[in-house]
Amino acid sequence: MEIRAFGRCLIMVLAFAMLMPAAASAGSLPAKKPGKPPAFTNVSVHDPSIVKDGGTYYVFGSHIEAAKSADLLNWATFTNGYETPGNALYGDLSENLAGSFAWAGENDSDSKGGFAVWAPGIIRNEHFVNEDGTTGAYMMYYSASSTYIRSAIGLAVSKNIEGPYKYVDTVVYSGFTRDEAYDADSKVNKKWTNTNIGRLIEDGDLAGVNTSWFKTDGSYNNALYPNAIDAAPFFDRDGKLWMAYGSWSGGIFLLELDPATGRPVYPGKDGTAADGRMVDRYFGTKIAGGHTKSGEGPYIVYDQGTGYYYLNVSYGWLGANGGYNIRQFRASRPGGPYVDAAGQNAVLPPNTENSAYGIKMMGNFLFPREIGESGTGTGYGYASPGHNSVLYDERTGKYFLVFHTRFPQKGELHELRVHQMFLNRDGWFVVAPERYAGENLQTVKASQVAGDYKFVNHGLAYSGDIVKSVNVRLNKDNTISGDVTGKWQLSGKYEATLTLGGQVFRGVFVRGWDADLGGETLTFTAVSGKGESVWGIRQPDMSDRQVVKAVVEDLDLGDTSRVMANLNLPGRGTRGAAIAWKSSDPGVISDTGVIYPPEVGEAAATAKLTATITKGKAAASKTFAVVVAPIDPEYGLQARFSFEDNLRDSFGQFGEGVATGDRIDRTGGTIAYADGVEGKAAVFDGNSGIKLPGGLISGNRYSVSFWVNPQQYTQFTTTFFGANSTSSWISLVPESWDNNTMLWSGEAWYDGATGAKLPLNEWHHVAFTADEGAVKVYIDGVQKFAGTGFPGVFTTDSGTFSLGVNWWDPPFKGMLDELRVYDIPVTEAVIKKLAQAKG
Repeated sequence: MEIRAFGRCLIMVLAFAMLMPAAASAGSLPAKKPGKPPAFTNVSVHDPSIVKDGGTYYVFGSHIEAAKSADLLNWATFTNGYETPGNALYGDLSENLAGSFAWAGENDSDSKGGFAVWAPGIIRNEHFVNEDGTTGAYMMYYSASSTYIRSAIGLAVSKNIEGPYKYVDTVVYSGFTRDEAYDADSKVNKKWTNTNIGRLIEDGDLAGVNTSWFKTDGSYNNALYPNAIDAAPFFDRDGKLWMAYGSWSGGIFLLELDPATGRPVYPGKDGTAADGRMVDRYFGTKIAGGHTKSGEGPYIVYDQGTGYYYLNVSYGWLGANGGYNIRQFRASRPGGPYVDAAGQNAVLPPNTENSAYGIKMMGNFLFPREIGESGTGTGYGYASPGHNSVLYDERTGKYFLVFHTRFPQKGELHELRVHQMFLNRDGWFVVAPERYAGENLQTVKASQVAGDYKFVNHGLAYSGDIVKSVNVRLNKDNTISGDVTGKWQLSGKYEATLTLGGQVFRGVFVRGWDADLGGETLTFTAVSGKGESVWGIRQPDMSDRQVVKAVVEDLDLGDTSRVMANLNLPGRGTRGAAIAWKSSDPGVISDTGVIYPPEVGEAAATAKLTATITKGKAAASKTFAVVVAPIDPEYGLQARFSFEDNLRDSFGQFGEGVATGDRIDRTGGTIAYADGVEGKAAVFDGNSGIKLPGGLISGNRYSVSFWVNPQQYTQFTTTFFGANSTSSWISLVPESWDNNTMLWSGEAWYDGATGAKLPLNEWHHVAFTADEGAVKVYIDGVQKFAGTGFPGVFTTDSGTFSLGVNWWDPPFKGMLDELRVYDIPVTEAVIKKLAQAKG
């Protein structure tokens, strides 16, 4: 459907014959306590490691990002990423960390042209001996990485938590080989003699080389041994210092550290733990994972009350569609064995999927905002939450889970989140469903518990799918009804027990701030002996009459005054209210929203769609006038570049494009022409581009459509590029960081990932639409990505636009044809028609 400024014609009929006036149209809200909304200031810190210094909380993360907060709600960054010299944490980055970069992480293989400093672990160590003889420092165990297995963990220290941090040593290497070998785009000889292993052997710290480190071909045996990243140092109850680390493949390992030097106390010789787990002379004791299954970002915290060490590990992949999720194990000793609630060892046996191992504390979820509910957008949820750290705040006695997360339908945008945790009666941590807003555990009455909830079971399986909440009711008789059935019980002040599907879940009832409800509400969080976590968020009390009225008031089809695509007619509102649709003319639009548009040149057709909303015995209706217009690819067109031996806008509103050199601001390039999709196409030789007229797009509602035939791939090379500045831009790249075609935006980073790569030497149609933050990307007329939160780049009418070049990346080599720019988000039907226009 098209949304235009001339407005819509809406006829609303409210049949309230069965709806008596209510005292409060939104329903009584005993579940929601009004109050001053908490203020949040969000930051993006990936793989956060948290520490408290005085009254200030600090998180340090990948890519040398860090932030601080006085309340865990409002964060401010104080770093400058990879800038060097003058790096906020490391000064001259290249010089300071040269010892680690000699192995990985600077202008090498995957980090070619830049740096890859990941996932630091931070800890305050009062026993560390500084160069000047004083004791006490913050120790930063950072990761320098060049491939999925060739990495190193280095140590840098500072007396001041905000740095600068000075290099001490590189303590663990991975990805080394038996013989001389090199990765692509690398000059680093991977032979083990180029690590610290030779020195350790000479010093008597290691009993020679372990031949099991290598496969039969001499390559690194990453099925059994770790990728040296994701360090997590901690003190045990006896004051000993340890470091958990590792990622994917070979599993998670543990090394004891010398508190005076921060260096590992390597086992020196191979062995096995009492339960049969590997102890390697160099890497230490294996405590989780292995055999090529996912598992990374370990973190261990000791609880004095239970006497357990709790290990968190993230499964899956960190991308928005990677199913990243947080798992929990525990042990009575720092070296393990770590087990889950079912008693399963965290170290995986061979040929076993890992999804059944570990309590799944949190994965993908969404509490959708349904029609008739307060709030805005799609609702509240996370995508791929993970790589956490844990803070026990001695002042407040609270535990906090600190992690990064992406969000449903928002691409690769990620932010830091903090949730409070609680120990249940079985001694397992459960996570508050809402982000931390200062809440405390407090006495809950059974009368406050009874009511409607949105309910999520995180389960054990994981994928890119988002688990959506369902509706349940905790009844006064302690039964649970709705989409899930069972029983509930309140014990003591706030302990929660739920029996669902034969499983017993134990946790707590706790009040939390819900942004969509705009107030505090009761929640529950609990885990089962099988390892599944369930969450519930209490909803306002509403009668059936109030539900129907709320759905009627909220139900909207957008602008129906010029419809050129099938309408998505919702069939359900809040609390399970049913919505049934009826068309006055099925020849124009059906009861299911399918349109039958007139031909181009014919008059638009009109009809009425009536929605009947029912909940119990309450009912009401609402009618929309719908105008179905011809599917016209010329409607909303701003500019069209057909490349018929020229760079003119054939639509006539803009001037002519000009050839550039290998960057948008360089001259000297040449554009040729050859047979294309329709007539001629522009030919890009890999050294030239086209600078288009300025101001092609203004505002945050637009569409771009073109045909592309790539002849070679270079990562991040653009086809269509538009910018408001060098730090605010969009780019349609045939090959992005994930090696697939993507609508990319920076530096408010957004990844409209299609999950597919355009084949070489073939014509394919590409289009994308932006509609006030909602974005869709199409390939050959098929939607490949849809999301929200897309940056509004074009805030002025003086934006810069180009084809094949930007300010940084190698130019495009191939052909482009039939570029169209619209000042509206065109419909899928229009895009399908454009994609079928191949001559």
